[in-house]
Amino acid sequence: MTEMTYRDALKAGIREEMLRDERVFLLGEDIALNWGGAFKVTKGLAEEFGEVRVRDTPISENTIVGAAIGAAITGLIPIAEIMFGDLIALAMDQVCNQAAKMRYMFGGQTSVPLVLRTPFGGGKNIASHHSQSLEAWFMHTPGLKVAVPAFASDVKGLIKTAIRDPNPVLFAEHKLVYDKKEEVPDEEYLIPFGQAKIRREGADVTLWGTFFMLHKALEVADELAKEGISVEVIDPRTLVPLDTKTLIESVKKTGRLVLVTEETKTGATTAEIAAIVQEEAFDWLDAPIKRVNAPDTPVPFSPPLENYFIPDNKRIAQAIRDIM
Repeated sequence: MTEMTYRDALKAGIREEMLRDERVFLLGEDIALNWGGAFKVTKGLAEEFGEVRVRDTPISENTIVGAAIGAAITGLIPIAEIMFGDLIALAMDQVCNQAAKMRYMFGGQTSVPLVLRTPFGGGKNIASHHSQSLEAWFMHTPGLKVAVPAFASDVKGLIKTAIRDPNPVLFAEHKLVYDKKEEVPDEEYLIPFGQAKIRREGADVTLWGTFFMLHKALEVADELAKEGISVEVIDPRTLVPLDTKTLIESVKKTGRLVLVTEETKTGATTAEIAAIVQEEAFDWLDAPIKRVNAPDTPVPFSPPLENYFIPDNKRIAQAIRDIM
């Protein structure tokens, strides 16, 4: 095991796959020489693999995704980086109407082995066009797989699985986890999609969340343990496919569920998870399901307003106390 940042674990997984398979290549804005991407994930890869396999592109998200789809259906394995997740909106037709549907519409005669990497989330004070959490858009699109790794030990194994998948994968990251450190196995490993991880065992309430909210959830669980409240924290790791079995088993054990994500509340992934639990485990619930999300407004630029907008430890803890 080696302690490394989320950023370095992600880069290590990409590098291993580029060494393993010469069809794997990268494309995106400012990802190559002298820059390495806005969050430095690809720094050094252009120097090692050359500018043919690590390609800077024009500032055109639609072009990036369209070129990646063309490369994927003709035999290559592109990893396309969109600098900020919000900007996928500029390529939604390519992502949701082309990449996601091609395999189905061609009766399985073609596949689209495309990985679309992008960071979501706020906390950087970079305003509404660069701070949203939009994973529910893509969870709602049949044909796309959606990975949401929150920890360094997972991101390496999940990116390798994504690269080897014959289907398009939205590989969503969070801006505030790139510097988080954790021990990562030295040997090669892959993490299957659709397998959630119980980050902390508990008996009184299940806490399900994504991205940076999971780091807050673990802090809250430590805090509430001092009050005698035992919190079980579940990390889905992927939203599509979604591991409902682990979630339902946890809810049947604890009888309570709190869901926390950084998305605006209406139509968030938390709504889908709440519906699933209501359908499959209603008789085991001892209290209403609680959702902790951002309010239904654009993400503010003002640091105090953004801090208020993003769910914090206090709101998560209060939601748990409310149903205890």
